[in-house]
Amino acid sequence: MVIYLRRLLTIRKEKPANEIQLRFLQRLHRLLANGYPLLSALEIMKWDNQLIRPATRIITCLKNGSTVDHAFEEGLFHHTITSYLYFVRSNGDLEGSIKKCIEMYEHRMNYTKKFQQIARYPLILFVIFSLLLYFIKQSVLPSFAEIFQNTDASATIRISINIIDFLGALGILIIAVTLAGFIMWRFMKHKMDSERQIQLLSTIPIYRKFLRLQTSFLFAMHFNTLLKTGMSFKEILHQMAKQQKLPIIAHYSRLMTAELTKGLHITYLLSQFTLFEKQLAAIFQKNTDTDALEKDLSVYAELLMEEIQRKIIRLFTYIQPVFFLILASFIIFIYITLMWPMFELINTI
Repeated sequence: MVIYLRRLLTIRKEKPANEIQLRFLQRLHRLLANGYPLLSALEIMKWDNQLIRPATRIITCLKNGSTVDHAFEEGLFHHTITSYLYFVRSNGDLEGSIKKCIEMYEHRMNYTKKFQQIARYPLILFVIFSLLLYFIKQSVLPSFAEIFQNTDASATIRISINIIDFLGALGILIIAVTLAGFIMWRFMKHKMDSERQIQLLSTIPIYRKFLRLQTSFLFAMHFNTLLKTGMSFKEILHQMAKQQKLPIIAHYSRLMTAELTKGLHITYLLSQFTLFEKQLAAIFQKNTDTDALEKDLSVYAELLMEEIQRKIIRLFTYIQPVFFLILASFIIFIYITLMWPMFELINTI
């Protein structure tokens, strides 16, 4: 475990920053669009000091015979980028794939920054009020207990101390469970088969909705991309099953490849998978013409992307009010804790 953590820290240290990865893709796409071959474009990228290391790694891998996606993986680019570039092996559209990578990664960065902006201020206040509660429990309330002993206020003080202890224990428990779950998932997911991973992820209430939309989007987009090459359905599913960067899609593609050989229709198979939207099966059922299917899948992928963005924005609108509601509860509790014993003492006079 220690070796794994050290390796993870080393990778994080050497990994290009998100802004660097995006700038790398944007510049590479611009050079490819201007007619530069891939290796020549990468050599030009080395003119920028911040892009020397990833460009050098990618050039070395390509010269050693690696595929584009593997080269970017060695350059420590994000897995969402390398998963898109995997399908360049089949469709040969490097420029188009990089353009899609830029769009997706830019959306990802924007939403990450927006979440950080929304959560930063409430989290700081949350930490401050947590420390304030700890100080009240350790210093203020014991002093009150001595002053108001043998009065009705002492019962209120004991209740306040118990509530603070409960909140502290609950907070520690939530943090411990979250960290333990994250660490266990990082270690265990490689040992779990795809079906068990899907079953586990499908039990998470909010996340499973986003995962269903994302899986449907990726399947529609990549199927549409490979369909343009003239491949048959079975060949497309075989290509999607071979990749390892999108394990859920690879698993579903393997199952569909096996079932298609038994004579089952792809529409029926798509409708059986929990992480595919029902509309995806309807699109395949509607279209028997390849050109129409290609067009509908492209439009559907765009609609799914818009739906994902809409749901993320909607989720963000709930985060800050929830944080502030918790903080307001803290403020009210602190006020009652400090003032209630005073009121009870006044009533006894």
